[in-house]
Amino acid sequence: MEIIYLSYPHELKRNQHSPTVLALGYFDGVHLGHQKVIKTAVDIAKEKHAESAVMTFTPHPKEVLSHSNEPMKYITPIKQKAEYIKQLGVEKLYIVRFDLAFSKLTPQQFVDEFLLNLHVVHVVAGFDYTYGHLGKGTMETLPFHARGQFTQTVVSKITQEEAKISSTLIREFLQSGKVNELPYYLGRFFEVEGMVVHGDKRGRKIGFPTANIEIQEPFMIPKTGVYAVLFTDGQMNYQGVCNLGVKPTFTTNVQAPSLEVHIFDFEGDLYKKEVKVTFCEFIRDEKKFDGITELIEQIEKDKKQAIAFFAEHFSVL
Repeated sequence: MEIIYLSYPHELKRNQHSPTVLALGYFDGVHLGHQKVIKTAVDIAKEKHAESAVMTFTPHPKEVLSHSNEPMKYITPIKQKAEYIKQLGVEKLYIVRFDLAFSKLTPQQFVDEFLLNLHVVHVVAGFDYTYGHLGKGTMETLPFHARGQFTQTVVSKITQEEAKISSTLIREFLQSGKVNELPYYLGRFFEVEGMVVHGDKRGRKIGFPTANIEIQEPFMIPKTGVYAVLFTDGQMNYQGVCNLGVKPTFTTNVQAPSLEVHIFDFEGDLYKKEVKVTFCEFIRDEKKFDGITELIEQIEKDKKQAIAFFAEHFSVL
């Protein structure tokens, strides 16, 4: 998949591009609703013998237009989002820089600059997609702004348990620790990526060595607590249990949660390796223990619960 970064203004012209079927959306999470939009574009592109493409934006509009100093956290930061989109068979990904200048484009200017100039012959988007200044452009106005230069397909909402599958709903599940529900909405378990770094090695001393993961991308992380997780190092997958939190038994006044994974049946050096942690099941809230003995007993229980979960839901990896 070719990745093209764009900003406004750009100098691309229609005759520089092949006829393109374009999926439009922000696509944070690349959930099942997003996948429906993207797969529809890929299928139509094949029918039309055109190139399939996706257009997304970075950063999130809220990060540019809101007055909050709180950095935005993403279900899928741009690097991971691109990888999921690639897996859907897309040939080209446009990543458009969302800044104040871009946000002020009228709906017609957006269509002229970012659709017609890219030789788009068909657009696919969700029913609630908006474009242009203040989101004044909608899928109902798009035929007018297209001026007969391209056609469109509107994808209706996708639901699960009568709820619209949305990035907002997925964020709510993450905030409440309901990671086991996410495959029904994402089509997969929730994953974060990071690098293994040195920790305080306290886990090793009590018989539960852990890999300390530094999350370097702006991932939204689940509710703090203990989880059954899959740990991926390259092509190798391992089962494990993680603590996501501030380790109140040993620390005080820690604000940012850390991620530590105890990997089952593993020996080796992971330091400075890029790894992936997949959250499969919430086990319990993080709590402060009265001493090391009580903590060890609880970790044993956590491990047994995680092993039981994997035995029931996963085949041997």
